[in-house]
Amino acid sequence: MSTSKPIYVTQPDLPPLDDLIPMLEQIWDSRILTNGGPFHQQLEDALCEYLGVPYISLFANGTIALVTAIRALGITGEVITTPYSFVATAHALLWNDLTPVFVDIEPTTLNLDPAKIEAAITPQTTAILPVHCYGNPCDVEAIEDIADRHSLQVVYDAAHAFGVKCHCGSILNHGDLSVLSFHATKVFNTLEGGAIVCQDADTKRYIDQLKNFGFTSETTVVETGINGKMNEFNAAVGLLQLQHVDPAIEHRETIDVAYRQGLKDIPGIRCHSPSEPTRSNYSYFPIFVEDDYPLTRDQLYDKLKANGINGRRYFYPLITEFTMYWDLEDSVPADLSVAKDVAERVICLPIYSELSIDKVKSIVKQIVSI
Repeated sequence: MSTSKPIYVTQPDLPPLDDLIPMLEQIWDSRILTNGGPFHQQLEDALCEYLGVPYISLFANGTIALVTAIRALGITGEVITTPYSFVATAHALLWNDLTPVFVDIEPTTLNLDPAKIEAAITPQTTAILPVHCYGNPCDVEAIEDIADRHSLQVVYDAAHAFGVKCHCGSILNHGDLSVLSFHATKVFNTLEGGAIVCQDADTKRYIDQLKNFGFTSETTVVETGINGKMNEFNAAVGLLQLQHVDPAIEHRETIDVAYRQGLKDIPGIRCHSPSEPTRSNYSYFPIFVEDDYPLTRDQLYDKLKANGINGRRYFYPLITEFTMYWDLEDSVPADLSVAKDVAERVICLPIYSELSIDKVKSIVKQIVSI
């Protein structure tokens, strides 16, 4: 089967253009393009309500938000984090002159293994940077217990976790700060964008100062800040996207079910099935190619691609295999055996709100036919 048009691992949701044009006209009329304009403020308020969080600060992208979150907490020394993530997670630490300490992941959730976190703590450790991988919640209670006992701060990379809920409500309310990405590939996007979720007004005020060069007034700069502000166009897109995100997530769930049904009896293909959160966002659909499948992971990846199906080996390679992390003591593959094995078996299959179930079945058929 060769598709007439390639199927990519994701496709950005976009709001109806007719709905966006009146908002653009408002921007043109007001000439307010950035610096916390009306759409920016409306989106912050709307997201707080939708996500069930007390305070949120919008950013130009998720990476700048993560860099700023780490800076806002004054983190120093060593930070324990995962090797199984997008490289921006660890890069944000290097940008803050911090030392990443990589520990292995759990084989089920693919999130940081709490037992490995505790074993990696040294006198130089000041924080933990976990990732809700694929939007699946970390063991937040175990991580909080470790952080409390060792006086560590916790910043969650929640780039995948928009709208995800655990047993006690929004997953974003855990940790000292949680950081979101609104990149075009995410369940909720503002084309480019990101945000920091915090729990009190003083922290939000400080974060907002940091993302605006450190200004507190027209003539006063109190911090070495950065320009991390979201502009009015991205905020307007976000306000419209928020109106359509629930149906998008519902269709993603339908795709998730179809994949699981189609692949459940295929020897050598394992679907990622962690414990279910109270509410998932179905950000990704990873499968793992085991030894009893006729092809290796890379052979299956190439076979699908040759037939117009563009999955992604996400996350491969591990962050520790990039050159800037090679010389770290904890980058040894033997100490990261679970993450290494997962990275060499994973393929994320296409999933997005406009992907038809017929196309999902054609993808499954390709995997089954082999």
